[in-house]
Amino acid sequence: MPSPTSPAGPPPDLPPSLARSLPGLLDVATEAVAVARRIIRSRAPGSVRTKGDRDIVTDVDLAVEDAVRDFLRRETPEIGILGEEHGRTGPGEDAPWWALDPVDGTANLACGIPLCAVSLALVSGGNAALAAIDLPFLDVVYTAASGRGAYADGRPIRASHVCEPSDAVVSIGDFAVGRDAEPKNRVRIALLNMLGARVRRIRMLGTAAIDLAWVAQGRLDASIILANLPWDTMAGVLLVREAGGLVLDHDGTDHTVASATTIAVCPGLRDPIMTTLHRAYEQADVPPPPRTTTN
Repeated sequence: MPSPTSPAGPPPDLPPSLARSLPGLLDVATEAVAVARRIIRSRAPGSVRTKGDRDIVTDVDLAVEDAVRDFLRRETPEIGILGEEHGRTGPGEDAPWWALDPVDGTANLACGIPLCAVSLALVSGGNAALAAIDLPFLDVVYTAASGRGAYADGRPIRASHVCEPSDAVVSIGDFAVGRDAEPKNRVRIALLNMLGARVRRIRMLGTAAIDLAWVAQGRLDASIILANLPWDTMAGVLLVREAGGLVLDHDGTDHTVASATTIAVCPGLRDPIMTTLHRAYEQADVPPPPRTTTN
């Protein structure tokens, strides 16, 4: 299907054989998140345990990751998998790999808040080649493939055309937890203060996958996530780009799997959002984070 807009950002570095296989692999990804949806919709979390400072995992997260891993290993044994709960398995780092978040928004799920998602991307050369994000309780599936557009339940979607901050609805990623959380959160507080004085509304949804999918769909005009975990972000990054939006690191370079932050914007808000972010780092007196190594 043709792209509804011209995608922004670098295309993935795809081996020719993978580029030819994208339609079939997108079918695999879509069925994989459907497997996850059926588990999430069939049961409430029965156990919740702590895996870090204010960071939790439920039995549903684990059941979903196990089931999706099993499915992907059967369907694509030649492709490695990086999942939030069980790490990296399969072929080496130079080969394409799946990035899986079995439940993005675990805290929401554990509290009965219906904002959570299953996020799956196929990553090659530092960028996503295809994406599937399923919102089990909102009954929508987002899909994208490089150069082929972004879709919600098969219908083309596109980023918004907002140009003025006063017209913008902007989401902010969760506050930091764990070691060094205090200086990181000074930046978030400064950002909230600055944006609160300029934009129409600020939202904190608790799930990067929905943040990014809704920027792609034009429901949000920007999303500022001051972190970059591949299982959280890579699928949504491709959705935004294929819908005509921009996804950048904090320094304005194009986002990749090695980026430190994930800044998704409709094109008209690039300059005001990036300027505000730079001012927030300066006001908080915190240096921007360095780029990371992949997976």
